[in-house]
Parts: sequence; C-alpha cells; structure tokens
Amino acid sequence: MAEFSPKQFRKQFPLFSSTPLNSSMIYFDNAATTQKPLAVIDEIGDYYQTSNANVHRSSHQLSAKATAKFEKARAVVTQFIGAKNEKEIVWTKGTTEAINIVAQCYARPLLTKHDEIVVSYAEHHANIVPWQQVAEHTGAKLNVLPLTSCGRIDLSSLDSVINSNTKLIAINMISNVTGKRNAIERIIAKAKAVGAKVLIDGAQAIAHERIDIQQLDCDFFAFSAHKVFGPTGAGVLYGKEQLLTAMPPYQFGGEMIKKVSFNGTSFADLPFKFETGTPNIAGVLGLAKALTFTKQYQASMAIYEQQLIDYTHSQLKTIPQIKFLFDEKPDIPIFSFVIEGEHNHDVAAYLDTQNIAIRAGHHCAMPLMEYLGQTGCLRVSLAPYNLKSEVDSLVLALKRFLSDGEEQISIQKKIIEDQSATLNNPFDKIAKQFANAKGWDGRHREIMLLSKQLERLPKDERNSDFLVQGCESDVWLKANKDDSGIWQFQTDCDAKVIRGLLVIVLAIFNHQHSEKIATIDVESYFDELGLIQHLSPSRGNGLRAIVERIKTLVSEN
Repeated sequence: MAEFSPKQFRKQFPLFSSTPLNSSMIYFDNAATTQKPLAVIDEIGDYYQTSNANVHRSSHQLSAKATAKFEKARAVVTQFIGAKNEKEIVWTKGTTEAINIVAQCYARPLLTKHDEIVVSYAEHHANIVPWQQVAEHTGAKLNVLPLTSCGRIDLSSLDSVINSNTKLIAINMISNVTGKRNAIERIIAKAKAVGAKVLIDGAQAIAHERIDIQQLDCDFFAFSAHKVFGPTGAGVLYGKEQLLTAMPPYQFGGEMIKKVSFNGTSFADLPFKFETGTPNIAGVLGLAKALTFTKQYQASMAIYEQQLIDYTHSQLKTIPQIKFLFDEKPDIPIFSFVIEGEHNHDVAAYLDTQNIAIRAGHHCAMPLMEYLGQTGCLRVSLAPYNLKSEVDSLVLALKRFLSDGEEQISIQKKIIEDQSATLNNPFDKIAKQFANAKGWDGRHREIMLLSKQLERLPKDERNSDFLVQGCESDVWLKANKDDSGIWQFQTDCDAKVIRGLLVIVLAIFNHQHSEKIATIDVESYFDELGLIQHLSPSRGNGLRAIVERIKTLVSEN
C-alpha cells in the first residue's frame, strides 16, 4: 500500500486553489459537508454535457445512455457497502429522507401503543424527530439510550432500555458531535435477541470506515453523498429486500408505478417504488464517482486520519481554557469543545476573520447539548486533505484570541472614542469607525469593540418573555414607548459578536417614532458598513428576526 500524501490528495480538490482566498482557507467543517474532488465535479458536468436525458422512460439513445450510467451507479453503491443486490439500494435526497422513509413506510403502519422505539442521546435531529412523530401518531413509546463519559452509547444500559416491546432501534454509527464509534454490533445483537429491527445512521461513518452490510446485518442503513466527497442532495437508503418489499411507497407519482387506471394503480418493483418522479440523476452519478474515488484511498486515508486525530488532540490540549465535551480522543477527526469564559459564536467569528472555518452551535443535536448541560459548542472536523500545519494555525489563532484580543481591543477602542467624540448621531459614529476598517478582520474587530457599549439586561430579564425566536444565539429584546411616541429598545445576548451587531441595530431604531421605524430598511445600513456580505445565513436570519420583532412590537402598540 502506497503511503498517503495529504498534499497530493488536496490537489484534487479545486476549491482550495480556485481563488487566492480559498488557497489560504483552512476548512475544518467537514462533518457538515466535505469538499468535492475534480473527478466528481467532472462526472456531474459530463452528464449534463454528453448524456442529459431522463432515465427509464424514453426510447431514444440519449435516455438509454443516461439510464445505463444511472443503474451502473446503483451497482457501485451495492458493491461499496456490500449489499446483497441492487434492489436493496434506494436513491434519496440524503440521510434525512432515508430515515423518514423508514419512519413513515415501515414504523408508522406497523407500530402500536404497546410498542417501543429506541434512539440515543447522541442522535442528529434527523434521527429523533421522525421517531417522535411516529410515536405521537401510533402511541408507541420513545426510549433513549444514555452515553458514557467518552460519548459512546452506554452498553450497560442495553438490557434496561431494550426489551421485548422494542420494535425498532435507530442509532448512529458515529455521532456528528462525539466523533465516537458506537458498538453497533453489540446493539444489533441485542435487537435480534428481542426481535427488533435496526436502522443505522451512517452519515458520519461512510467516509471513515469500510462498511460491510452483510457483516453488520442491520436492517436499514442510511448515508448522504455530501459527507463522502460527493454532491449535495443525493443519498442512499439500504434496506433488506424482504422489508422494503413489504413497505408501502413513500410518495406517489411518476416512475414509481407499474400501471395506473381509474380502476386502480399498481406500483413498480424494488427499488423503483420508492423513487418518485425525475431523480437527481447528476447527483447519483456524482455519488457513485465519489465512492469510487474514496475506495482507492480508503486504507491509506484511515492511517493518515489517525495521525490527524492524535496530532490535533494533543495540540488542542495545550490550550488550558479548552474543555472537551467527552473523555478520550475521538475515533474520527471530530473535536467538540467549549472555551471557558468565551461564547462559542465569538470564537468562531474570530476564526472566520483568520480564514479558518469551524462550526459553532448545537450541530442539530439539541437533546445532546441539553443532556451535557451545554447550550452549544465548537466543533473542529477534519478530512484527509487537511494538514498538520493547518492545525498549528488553528491553535495559534485560538491562543491569539485568548491572549491578545482584549489588549488590542482596548487600544483601538480609545482611538475610536477620540475620533468619534464630536459626532452626535449614534449610527454616524459607528459609520465613522467602520470607514477606517480594512477587510472582514477589521470590521469584525469593530463589532467586538461595539459589544462593550451594550448596556446589558439584568439576568432576571433574560427570560422567555423577552426572547426573540429565530436567532442563532439567545437574544432578548425589551421595548418601551414614552408619552411623546418615541421608542427605546434594550437588547442583550451572551455572544459578544451578536452584542456588537445589536449596538448597530439600536443605533438605527432607538429614539424613533413608529412611522419612521416602519420604513427603516436595516439591510441598507448594514450594507453601508460593509457587513452584509460577511453575515452568515444563520446570523443574517437572526438579524432579520430581531428587526421583525421590533417592527411587530411597534405595529402592535
């Protein structure tokens, strides 16, 4: 086996060299989505350029060519995961849709109020909410497997949680937060002992471990293309043939039928009865190419990934303020932690100014965060195209954030205060500050300076009565209108970067009449400051939620 070269591997991913900014980007959000190699991108482009036609339906040569490629892709997946035959491979939009198919077509028609479903505390929302809905519809009970301090499912709890009433167990192979591999073989064996079926969420495992469905002997397995160097919007549901055969279709329409008349309709055979309408043909071809690409590196990538895990874990441990959510190193390169005294979004926003992309928040695992007593965390997730030197840059940036940030902010704050002392309009003062800012790094620094100006709400007023729905971090808003009809708003947030943005919002809306507030286009103000293009979708949506709440309060009073 040839030695794996991460630098050579990285060269196959065009994003990292497409622009000067991207060439210096450190992308540590691979648990959310991986980048795409040129082979996958070319495969998608080739379909549209040389064989773009619908599959299975037309009688012309172009359709035959597209159909042959499409079904060859199914054979690639069958072989990659070791399924018995191609009938067991159903194309989906991704892991989420695959789980929903099992929930709606297997569990919902079958379960009763006497039955139980089992999940774990470490599940993604996509492997919790569908089962909650099934339980609500059927009366079945939803039971939850606890975790060890290492973040794995606690095997000592299997006998107390899984019993003769258990009909379905839906668990992840590897969690998108813990990065730990569960002993699913033990859980599957327990399920068989009580006659339960097992669905495995393989979204995080598919790129890091060779999957052998026959050896696992699970009943259902789901994964997404975009977690394994493939395109978004494509995924796979594996199901044992006899189970899929007995299940009703998920949706109805074209492609999934055998015959339609007003006297009745019959459905297509497997796997087509679950594949309604025109499929994501290009996505499926891209998925197959991604699996072929991955297979040739699988063994050597695993060795390098273990080196990345060891190195990253040891380097992050050099920062005393970092507190990992779980004991021991992860099994795949996902590191979840908090930094004492710092809000997760402040850290992530600062790293973004240094062109380092990580994830902050609950990672679609709110029950896990509640279980751990956290509101969220930072997540650094690596792939084989990441380098140890990038880990060094991350650690250096975190140390700089912790040691130098306050001193630099204090110096710049004094300069800005001197420059803006003669300005009376609050927004004009802010605009003056931002006029001298260079790039996103400078603008981010100004936002952090502004955060110090926000008068914070008393802790007893940071409650659900004043909470604004739709923000990525908890934001509280109070409003008051005086006798002359002038509005005054007070806001607060635990994240400094959000508090800085709130200062801008208050500068725009405070001391205004209702009529004026109704006409304010807040995005034009943020555009003037050069911030619009730097607001992440979630942060931009949060800003809009705050503005909408202000305007709602004003219109109702």
